[in-house]
Amino acid sequence: MTKTVVVYHSGYGHTQRVAQFVAEGAKATVIAIDADGNITDADWETLDAADAIIFGSPTYMGMASWQFKKFADATSKRWFGSAWKDKVAGGFTISASPSGDKLSTVQYFITLAMQQGMVWVGQPAMNDGNINRIGSNSGVMAQVGPTSPAADIPQGDLDTAKAYGERVAAVAAKLRG
Repeated sequence: MTKTVVVYHSGYGHTQRVAQFVAEGAKATVIAIDADGNITDADWETLDAADAIIFGSPTYMGMASWQFKKFADATSKRWFGSAWKDKVAGGFTISASPSGDKLSTVQYFITLAMQQGMVWVGQPAMNDGNINRIGSNSGVMAQVGPTSPAADIPQGDLDTAKAYGERVAAVAAKLRG
């Protein structure tokens, strides 16, 4: 059995909700990056033991949150020793605007994964107006209005997140097998 971990930062609960659906699909362990951009030593050990890591962050000002970037910078210790080489990677984000420049956040995750020597998994679902309604194949992109609570995230975005978690875990199982 493969081990998948979802590591994310959430400022207002929206990214946390998407992370829960990704994790449900992947049957993954969830690690929340705290408000100061930190995770515990035990969390680092969990990430190091994972076969797949799925990154998540809200898109703020066209990029991942500073807390996620602090976490990403701290992965340089893993990079130096190639600790995450050949692990499977994926990512997701949410913003208040339909575009919100979410693509730059997902591309940041892709770059982080490539620097770590990881294998990126895209999101293949076609936009049917519900599933993958935003039309991202690079990873999962979700959207909810700027004053909307996390409970208002469209179900199609959450279903896309769950299916993506399943896909990342399945690719990890194939590569491990």
